Amino acid sequence: MIYNMEYETMPREALEAIQLRRLQATVERVYANVAFYREKFKEAGISPTDIRTLDDLRRLPYTTKQDLRDNYPYGMFAVPMDHVVRIHASSGTTGQPTVVGYTARDIQTWAQLMARALMAGGANRGDIIHNAYGYGLFTGGLGVHYGAELLGVSVIPVSGGNTRRQVMIMKDFGPTIITATPSYSLHLAEVCEEMGVSFKDLKFKFGIFGAEPWSETMRGEIERKLNLTAVDIYGLSEVMGPGVAIECKEAKNGLHIFEDHFIPEIVDPATLEPLPYGSVGELVFTTITKEAFPVVRYRTRDICSLNPEPCICGRTHLRMSRVTGRSDDMLIIRGVNVFPSQIESVLIDTEGVTPHYQLVVDREGALDVLTVKVEIGEQLFSDEVKKLQATEKRISKNIKELLGVTAKVRLVEPKAIARSEGKAQRVVDNRKL
Repeated sequence: MIYNMEYETMPREALEAIQLRRLQATVERVYANVAFYREKFKEAGISPTDIRTLDDLRRLPYTTKQDLRDNYPYGMFAVPMDHVVRIHASSGTTGQPTVVGYTARDIQTWAQLMARALMAGGANRGDIIHNAYGYGLFTGGLGVHYGAELLGVSVIPVSGGNTRRQVMIMKDFGPTIITATPSYSLHLAEVCEEMGVSFKDLKFKFGIFGAEPWSETMRGEIERKLNLTAVDIYGLSEVMGPGVAIECKEAKNGLHIFEDHFIPEIVDPATLEPLPYGSVGELVFTTITKEAFPVVRYRTRDICSLNPEPCICGRTHLRMSRVTGRSDDMLIIRGVNVFPSQIESVLIDTEGVTPHYQLVVDREGALDVLTVKVEIGEQLFSDEVKKLQATEKRISKNIKELLGVTAKVRLVEPKAIARSEGKAQRVVDNRKL
C-alpha cells in the first residue's frame, strides 16, 4: 500500500515542476535569512534569480558538516528562534555538535514522510511498533514515533537499552513491527536466546532498520534470527531525520527517496563533479520544503548510487542503493579502500563466527596494519585451538581475495566486543590518535 498515492506515484515531469518551484523558494529563503548562504552564493556569483531550471542547482556551492559546526549553534537557521518548536543535535563525538531546528510545519512534514516510510516498510493501521531507536537529541526515536501516530498505528516508545526488559515487552505486548539499528536487532536476538525466547513465537512481521550501514548478508542474518522481513530506511539529522528514503517491502531493491521534499545528487567525492545515474559516489541532498533548517547541496559523505528505473511497487521516485559506507569512514589500507560492510560480508559467510566485529587500524613503522576482531560462536569457542586458528586463517584469506588487503584476524570469545544500544562502533583507527 502507498500512503500518499498522488505524490509517491507522480509522473516525473510533474514531479520535476514541483521540485523547481520549491527549489527556487528555498534558495530565495536561505539567501534572505542565512548569512552563510548569502555569502557563499555571492562568492560563487549566484543570485536566487539565476535558478531557472533544475540543472541550475549544480551552480550552487556545497554545504559540509564543518560549515554547520562553524555556525554552531543557530547560525544556519532560516527562521527566528520563536518559530522553532524542536531542536535536535548530533552527539558531537567527532567534533562540534551539529544543531538542527524544526518549525511546527517541519514537524508535520517529517511525520508525513515517516508515515509514508512506515507504510512502505510494511506498517499499517492495526499494527504495533516496537520502537527501539533512541529518544532524545538523536532524531531516530521521535521521527518514527510521530510518523507512527500519524499513520494510526500503536507505538511502544521503548527506546534503546534495558534489553532484557525489551524482550519481556515483545513477549507481552505483541508488537508486529520493530524499528531499530541492525546491530541492536542482532543484540536483541542474542538476549532472546539467552532468555529462552524464540522470535518464532513472537508476532513480528516486518523490521525497519537503519542509522548505520549494513549489508545484504546481514539482512539475511536478521531475517533468519528475528523471523521477519527486514527493510532498510535512510535519513540523517541534517537533512530531516529518518524518513528521507526507504525500501518498499515489495521489492527490497533500493530505497525510494521522497523527491518532492529532497533533491538528490551523486558526485565524485574527490572532484565533486556530478555523476550520472548508476555511478557510485557521494550522496548530496538539497532540502526543498524545510523551513527552520534548509540545506543546499549538503554532502552526506554516504556512498551509494541512484537508480531511475520504475519499481514494481508503483512509486516513481528515484531509488538509492544501499549505503556501502561513508567517504569519511572509509579506511585506506596500503592504498586499498575498505568499508566495514565489505568485511562484514566475509564474516557473516564464515561458519562459527558471529556478526559482532571491530576493525582496528594501527601503524607499525611506515605500514598500516588492519586487525579484524570478530567474536566466535559458543560452539566454536568450546572446540580446540587448532580449529580457531584455521578459522582465523580462512577469514584472512577471504578478506584478501575479496578486497586485496591483508588483515590480521583475531577471534575473541563470545560477548568480548562491547554491544551498542545505538550505532555500533565498527572502526577504531589508532592512526588518528
